[in-house]
Amino acid sequence: MAIKVQLDVLLAERGMSVGDFAEAIGLSPANVAVLKNGRAKAVRFTTLDAICRVLGCSPGDVMVWVPDEELS
Repeated sequence: MAIKVQLDVLLAERGMSVGDFAEAIGLSPANVAVLKNGRAKAVRFTTLDAICRVLGCSPGDVMVWVPDEELS
C-alpha cells in the first residue's frame, strides 16, 4: 500500500508555481518538494489545512491511497 501525493497535478491545474505555493502555505520550496515527491513521513494538520485552503480542495484531493499492485 502507498499514499500518493497529487500536488503536481493540483498545482498544474491551477497554474501555480512551487515557489508561489510554498510562500502561500508558509513552507520552504524544499519542504514542498519533499511533499510533492512523496518523501514526507508525516504532514501536520495545520500544513494540510493550509494546502487545502490555498488550492481550494479537500485532503482526499491532495493524497490518495494506491494498492500495491497498482504501483508497478
